[in-house]
Amino acid sequence: MAVLDQLTSQQAIDLENKYGAHNYHPLPVVLSKGEGVYVWDVEGKKYYDFLSAYSAVNQGHCHPKIVGAMVNQAQTLTLTSRAFYNDMLGKYEKFATEYFGFDKLLPMNTGAEAVETALKICRKWAYEVKGINENEAQIIVCKNNFHGRTTTIISFSNDPVARKNFGPFTEGFIKIEYDNLQALEEALENNDNIAGFMAEPIQGEAGVYVPSEGYLAAAKALCEKHNVLFIADEVQTGIARTGKLLAVNHEDVQPDILILGKALSGGAYPVSAVLANDSIMNVIRPGNHGSTFGGNPVAAAVAIAALEVVKEEKLAENAERLGKIFREELAEFAKENDLVNLVRGKGLLNAVVINDSEESDTAWNICLKLRDNGLLAKPTHGNIIRFAPPLVMNEEQLRDCVEIIKKTITEFKK
Repeated sequence: MAVLDQLTSQQAIDLENKYGAHNYHPLPVVLSKGEGVYVWDVEGKKYYDFLSAYSAVNQGHCHPKIVGAMVNQAQTLTLTSRAFYNDMLGKYEKFATEYFGFDKLLPMNTGAEAVETALKICRKWAYEVKGINENEAQIIVCKNNFHGRTTTIISFSNDPVARKNFGPFTEGFIKIEYDNLQALEEALENNDNIAGFMAEPIQGEAGVYVPSEGYLAAAKALCEKHNVLFIADEVQTGIARTGKLLAVNHEDVQPDILILGKALSGGAYPVSAVLANDSIMNVIRPGNHGSTFGGNPVAAAVAIAALEVVKEEKLAENAERLGKIFREELAEFAKENDLVNLVRGKGLLNAVVINDSEESDTAWNICLKLRDNGLLAKPTHGNIIRFAPPLVMNEEQLRDCVEIIKKTITEFKK
């Protein structure tokens, strides 16, 4: 172990390439420490983190309150399974349901698990409450979605990389265009077997695609009209990332089913959850669904602490304020730099669209230069760079980062 502790970046990369499955294409930087908005590589170079583990680390790296809750609980009781009660789960369920305004919570571990859970709840509700014939329920989803990579979830993805050679796929899904109310209305009016409509309030992996103002509220109203459940996947957009506690809060929408993950733990531990009211969640009974680790005491303690940090440190308000500065600065910059096509986003979930094709490696190469200049970000969809720093960032740090981004793009040569 002493030898392993002295790894260089290249040695660490070589180990992963030799012994690990090649299911990711990371930016070539090897991180060994994180604190707040900063991370350090194994050679000791310091960077601004502008990805936040895909918005899992909203509360900043190694937040002392969250880490303290995790360590304290880990030294007391880690896991009982759900075969027995534990003294933390009920506290967490009460805290989280009151925090988000729902009757009940079903605890899971990962975002994809939570999405699968929401789909099962929606289908069961459709058969037992709405009265759809068994095995005939359908759920409407949006093209270019990203809800995870399980077999069922990729069944309604249109990403060829995620789907190729993983069939046969799960049936029961209808894909429509995102941000298209007419398409949603037509799908609802022409099919009596629709159980739910699931959408990301902002499509993150698709390139931080923000829908038209009023889309979410109108979509929820259409769902209510047709007795269809509106399912909000807020795994990436939730927990203050977009300048509100939830992205749907921008339009005062209360989803029928809410899916949370990532920053629900501040990135310290895998924690996800599905929330709904009794009229929906009560269809779940013993044996219908579960997880050995779902609702474990460490997860419960960590999630409570993570959510307390969001309110105590006013992270949603900070994201709203700093996000406006970020977009204003880079939108002005885009007017004078031909390489920047567009800047879009909400709160501190933003994207810069590079003036090149999706097949190009321009965005990737810009991210390599950003890394060299002390800022870590990652492309999505070829020509789009997503920028999502921890929400504990202050204005001075943000402006420093904006200057790094401007300088890097100005000096970049294709």
